[in-house]
Order: sequence, then structure tokens, then C-alpha cells
Amino acid sequence: MIKTLFDFFGSLLGLIILAPILILVAFISLIFQGSPIFFFHERLGKNGISFIMIKFRTMKNGQSLSAKHDITRITKWGRILRKTSLDELPVLINVLKGEMSIVGPRPLPTKYLHRFDSFQKKRMDIKPGITGLAQINGRNQISWNKRFKYDIEYIQSHTLLFDIKIIIK
Repeated sequence: MIKTLFDFFGSLLGLIILAPILILVAFISLIFQGSPIFFFHERLGKNGISFIMIKFRTMKNGQSLSAKHDITRITKWGRILRKTSLDELPVLINVLKGEMSIVGPRPLPTKYLHRFDSFQKKRMDIKPGITGLAQINGRNQISWNKRFKYDIEYIQSHTLLFDIKIIIK
């Protein structure tokens, strides 16, 4: 319950404090990329229940054929948003709605559910997070196996103090 309150008030405070930045990023996105400014994607949440995650759009419009193709679709502005993680700011809305937590395993697209083994499915025992143990220990620079191990390690030992340490890092 404490984590839920921390997430709710943390995301509410974050949205209030970051509102000028959210508005500025939205305005610049509209100028450089046009409409829509947001990207909505179905992700796996707690207990494997899907939800729609909201982020600032970083790619040109259109359907991608592959992850490799996605790289060619990232706009110059999108690269800046991703490098600074500003594209993630709207995810605070998902936290406010109770679909995500500030700290937890990153939510993966629903299309990957069938690939998870029983160990990997444990990462869905709690709400997914904006950041987590895997993100502060290498993010995309570490293997998927290592990410899953960090996610399970977090689930087995998370506390509010641990969350605060992760946020600070």
C-alpha cells in the first residue's frame, strides 16, 4: 500500500513539476514531427494483463516491418527524446492511473508473452516500472537474460528504500 501511495503521489507531483517540460516537448514535437505527438503501445502489466503505455512519438508515422526498420524511422528529434529519456515523461500518466509503478521491471510488448518461460513470467508478479534494477545496471547494454535476472532480483527484494536508491541512481 505504501508503494501504491508513493507511486500515485510521486507521479502526480512529477506531472505537476514537469508540466512545463511536457508542454514544451509536445510543442516542439508538433513542430518537428507533426501529429500525433504521442505513441500508444500495448504492454504487459501485472499478472500479464495488458495496458496501453503512452510515450512521446519518436519515429516517423507508418507501420514498421522489423526492429531494424524501426531504427531508420527514428527522427532527429526522436533521437534527442530517446537519448534524454524525455519520450518517457508521459508514462507518468500510466503510473497515476495505477497501471505502472515508478520502479519495477520495464513493461514489454504483449507480443513477447508467448516467449517467456516460467522464470521470466515472474517479472509480471508486480506492476511494471518506468525504471528498475536492470535499467540502472546497464539498460540496453546488457543481455536479456541479465535483464530478467535483475527484474526477478528486484521483485524478490524490493522495498521503498530500495526504490528510492534506484530512483537516485
